[in-house]
Amino acid sequence: MKILLSIKPEYANKIFDGTKKYEFRRTIFKDSNVNTVVVYASSPVQRVIGEFTIEKVLSETTDKLWSLTNEFSGITKDFFDEYFGSKEIGYAIKVRETKKYKVPKLLVDFDINFAPQSFVYLS
Repeated sequence: MKILLSIKPEYANKIFDGTKKYEFRRTIFKDSNVNTVVVYASSPVQRVIGEFTIEKVLSETTDKLWSLTNEFSGITKDFFDEYFGSKEIGYAIKVRETKKYKVPKLLVDFDINFAPQSFVYLS
């Protein structure tokens, strides 16, 4: 099963160039059958630029999550702390393999009319 995630272009590009191997989330999808993330690069790109398979999803205290992922986080500790704020538990989706599309796609190509705040399941 696939989900579509909205990711800022700066971080989406880091996923596809291999410098960001974890995508952080304050909440996570409930369906354990999700194995692929389709990446929507948010404004100003506003295109679906590729996808990646999930190696695993980490669920840890934010301190432990940072210690496990910081080397390939693609973000600063300050950004990490600001993003998670007062959350005690955070999630990190570990990227396995990436596939960048030669031609970026529109959301309507996936029968989606607007960018999701976080994620949306794809059929």
